[in-house]
Amino acid sequence: MPSKKEDLPGTIERSPKKVHDTYEKTLDSAHEQYDSEERAHRTAFASVKHVAEKKGDHWELKDEQGPSDPQAEQSGRAARENPKRTYGGVDANKSKDALYEDARAAGIEGRSDMTKDELAQALQKHSERASAKARD
Repeated sequence: MPSKKEDLPGTIERSPKKVHDTYEKTLDSAHEQYDSEERAHRTAFASVKHVAEKKGDHWELKDEQGPSDPQAEQSGRAARENPKRTYGGVDANKSKDALYEDARAAGIEGRSDMTKDELAQALQKHSERASAKARD
C-alpha cells in the first residue's frame, strides 16, 4: 500500500479523496490476495473505475457507481479469457449525449459527427494526452 501521497499514481493524486481512498484500500487488499504487484495495481484501478471517471489528467466521481466499459462489466475468468474494449477510465457506459457533452467540454473537434464509440475513444485520447502533459 502506498505509504505517502507521492507514492500514488499522478492521476489518482490529482483526484478527490474518495478516489485516493478507493485506490489505496483496494491496493492494500490486492497485495494481500495476489503475489503480483502489477495485478494489485490493475485491481486497484479497476476499483477506481467503478466510482470515478477519467477526465483529462485526473479522476472525477461518477453520479452513479458502476462499471465504466464492457471489460469492467465482466469479472474473473470471463474478463481474463474474453477481454473486451476498454476506454482508459472514460465512462463509455454513459449515454451518447453525455459523452458528447464531455467531448464539448474537452474541446474535441468533429464531435458532432462521431458515434458513441468514437466519442469515448476521443475522450480516452484526450485524457491520455492530458496525463502525459501533467507528467512532463
